[in-house]
Amino acid sequence: MPLQTPPLRGIHDERGAKFTEFGGWDMPVEFDSIQTEHEAVREDVGIFDVSHMGQIHVTGPDATTLMQRLTTNDVSSLEVGDSQYAAITDEDGIVIDDTVIYRLPDETGDATYLFIPNAGTDEETHERWIDYRNDLDLEATVDNRTDEYAMFAVQGPNAAALVDDVTAESVTDIGRFNAQYATIDGVDCWTARTGYTGEDGFELIVPWEEAERIWSALDCQPCGLGSRDTLRLEAGLLLSGQDFDPEDNPRTPYEAGIGFTVDLETEFVGRDALAAVEEEGVEEELIGFQLIDRGVPRHGYDVTNTDDRVIGTVTSGTMSPTLERAIGFAYVPVEYADPGTTLQVVVRGRSKKARVETTPFIDTA
Repeated sequence: MPLQTPPLRGIHDERGAKFTEFGGWDMPVEFDSIQTEHEAVREDVGIFDVSHMGQIHVTGPDATTLMQRLTTNDVSSLEVGDSQYAAITDEDGIVIDDTVIYRLPDETGDATYLFIPNAGTDEETHERWIDYRNDLDLEATVDNRTDEYAMFAVQGPNAAALVDDVTAESVTDIGRFNAQYATIDGVDCWTARTGYTGEDGFELIVPWEEAERIWSALDCQPCGLGSRDTLRLEAGLLLSGQDFDPEDNPRTPYEAGIGFTVDLETEFVGRDALAAVEEEGVEEELIGFQLIDRGVPRHGYDVTNTDDRVIGTVTSGTMSPTLERAIGFAYVPVEYADPGTTLQVVVRGRSKKARVETTPFIDTA
């Protein structure tokens, strides 16, 4: 099956981007260098094309009920312009995906939502919503709009000023995890103060056919998925399919460190299983660590205790450009999860000393 392409694939190619396959999409992994792009976001501002992220639109008299049933957070608490981070879980409380849910302006008097499943999961997520809508006999329209809208992330300490300069409406007063429509060069863009880098900034959802116009208006360092990964890891943010996976690494929100997304006062798929986990506790949990010895941890590397007994596996790892040291995530038994605990990571057959750290690894916006 051919890879899907973002609307600006040709523009990125002309700019000299290098590409990689991610979630079934052909996406820019870097434009100049991961270091250059990472530093731009930490110190100034950068823009990412994240049009590979899914976009599912839900509206109708029972839209809130459907969203509440299939996500772990309290959707009913959202007012127009609010958003929230949530997990999507199965009956056993295992995380299928994580997502951000936006409450859009009501359509025909009904609550309306847009939520963002991860790359390559939009079709199965759309089918899941349709199936549950039909099984519960709910009145809601569910549309997969991934191919109708592009999505850009403008991130960094100067991101708000840049976006405010090009929007007809002021956006500087939009609060964290709030959003509104704003006009850029005559195009209405859903403008949300959200992101995946640990920095201030906005994510813009724009009509697919207007993508080039909006991208060109936001004149700053273009960034690829390479720096997006180093930035999100420094900020302590999970990557679906790597830090959790329903098939290869099934985890509950409590194990994955996102238990704050679970509202047990609501009725959602997996709620009873998670209530039991919340009461009983977990045996393993995701920890952040830094290497004390030289080396770079990678996904799949073994984690051992100081007696060389394997106790876990690295899920994410990199050399942090900001901290100039190697950092990563791993699941380990709870008795090894306290900050300051000494562990070892097996890097290319050699044990490297590591220390459990609190996350995020950096101060975030």
